[in-house]
Amino acid sequence: MSTQISKKRKFVADGVFFAELNELLTRELAEDGYSGVEVRVTPMRTEIIIRATRTQSVLGEKGRRIRELTSVVQKRFNFPEGSVELYAEKVANRGFCAVAQAESLRYKLVGGLAVRRACYGVLRFIMESGAKGCEVIVSGKLRAQRAKAMKFSDGYMISSGAPKMDYIDAAVRHVMLRQGVLGIKVKIMLEWDPTGKNGPKKRLPDNISIHTPKDDEEVFGKPYIGMEAN
Repeated sequence: MSTQISKKRKFVADGVFFAELNELLTRELAEDGYSGVEVRVTPMRTEIIIRATRTQSVLGEKGRRIRELTSVVQKRFNFPEGSVELYAEKVANRGFCAVAQAESLRYKLVGGLAVRRACYGVLRFIMESGAKGCEVIVSGKLRAQRAKAMKFSDGYMISSGAPKMDYIDAAVRHVMLRQGVLGIKVKIMLEWDPTGKNGPKKRLPDNISIHTPKDDEEVFGKPYIGMEAN
């Protein structure tokens, strides 16, 4: 059934659908390294692509889990039978994915690992993966009753301007511990990649590249100064 709705309402409805879908998948696939979702609408059907680090556990045994998720999404959002399709896509480099790293840190903290040790482990993994810089902030009741924030950073990080949209991948997660809730914020600055696979194609506007000078060639003849002596 196709009902005419205004453009404003359509964009709001799409945003609400994406937010709710993302929330559902975040809760359901947190242990499988869920890293985001992409919705593609085609005239025939709606394709939902789930990005995760462990795609095999997202699919489940003989694709059972992804069929269950498809059924849940179809019933919740009133899609006609067979008009919605879920796919799982593997994250190429999980060191560049802020969501995956925030989830990883969350599970370390839930497991009882010391905050400093867990954060430095995540920081080192991100930098070894080839990121340009990263920042991890953990805030809440870390040790004493008084809440505080701890910031761990490494490499180069930009915080403003248009390049932030392309270069920074950020994620926020909450950890429910016995003493209270901890907040985790992970920011990763990607490296420039001309191919566009592991980073943005656009260069940073303040980036200066110095070319190696060419070998001196005699383009012109000897300069003429005054009269030449015979």
